Amino acid sequence: MAFALGHLKVIDLTQVMAGPYCCQLLGDLGADVVKVEPVGKGDATRQATGHRLPHGESAAFLAVNRNKRSIALDLKSDRGREAFYRLVRDADVVVESFRPGVAAKLGVDYPSLKAVNERIVYASISGFGQTGPYAGRPGYDLIAQAMSGVMSVTGDAGGDPVKSGVPVADMSAGLFCAVGILSACLSREVTGQGQAIDTSLYDAALALSIWETSELWATGEAPGRLGSAHRVNAPYQALPTRDGHLTVGANNDRLWQRMCAVLGREDLLADERFAGNTDRVRHREELAAELSTTLKERDTDEWVDALLEAGVPAGPIRDYAQSCSDPHTLAREMVVELDHPTEGKVRSLGIPVKLSGTPGSIRRVAPALGEHTDELLRAAGWTDEEIATLRAEGAVG
Repeated sequence: MAFALGHLKVIDLTQVMAGPYCCQLLGDLGADVVKVEPVGKGDATRQATGHRLPHGESAAFLAVNRNKRSIALDLKSDRGREAFYRLVRDADVVVESFRPGVAAKLGVDYPSLKAVNERIVYASISGFGQTGPYAGRPGYDLIAQAMSGVMSVTGDAGGDPVKSGVPVADMSAGLFCAVGILSACLSREVTGQGQAIDTSLYDAALALSIWETSELWATGEAPGRLGSAHRVNAPYQALPTRDGHLTVGANNDRLWQRMCAVLGREDLLADERFAGNTDRVRHREELAAELSTTLKERDTDEWVDALLEAGVPAGPIRDYAQSCSDPHTLAREMVVELDHPTEGKVRSLGIPVKLSGTPGSIRRVAPALGEHTDELLRAAGWTDEEIATLRAEGAVG
């Protein structure tokens, strides 16, 4: 079966998370993704400290580099750049995540590659973007969450700033970049022209702050931390039970009435503090206290079952060991097993978007460093003798 992006060749010049995740998304949907890595060391995530599988593979590297082929090139050398330019000639997309200015020094910036392939779509992911007073700053997910405002609204009221438990700036930058790439590729079908794409971790984290900026501009005051509560709906948060916590979304009057009936707390319907959603939001702390008193009388699963039966959205709070073994997770193919040449069976997250006509697939585990160097160079027109010379010169690995 044809893949949705089976016609795209993507060159991945990125490392660590945001860029590799972006390119993996394209690879999952069928793009031929060629990961270009430094000779000898490869993507920094290969050597980074962190969790390792039994035979030494970096779990983090495997997580965001499947469905790719790897070529090791020394882009600081003339011969390495020459090999890179040959790859670019028939490529559709190049994605890079250098700090602004580095790509130009290496000769792999948009103007340089446009001279090689005028149809190229060239995407840049950085900490703060290619323009603006912070463009030259190094950027990580933590820094982007802090400076965008995300950390100021994460955690319990009155507590210290807290980073989101998942790297929202990294992952959303990768997602936004993928959307930009596909948009540029569609535009190219009409105009015949490629273009440059610029996104950043900072932009991405700020772009997710829809409710928070709405509150700021409506009230003139910066929003604060609310724990698990919602800014404009109540009850819509995590609440304690006898054996843990549940989440509930009774965010309109109809659902609120049903929830009170399930809890046997019809008295709350007559309480003026909770008469309408605006009232419940204004008095969300008192509301949570009232609900918690009752919810602590029974276990999480009992309450969730009763609430769901009444049509009230609810769910337990689970850890990842629980969510990754859940029957629904498995039915949605969101955890898959792959064959790795040294690690044997390895697990990976599945593809979160399901296409009915051209579904994505996981065809390759993350590659070994330079695993496809010879294969890719031959396809670009190099002879085996020339490849041997390039390797002897240290231009490829």
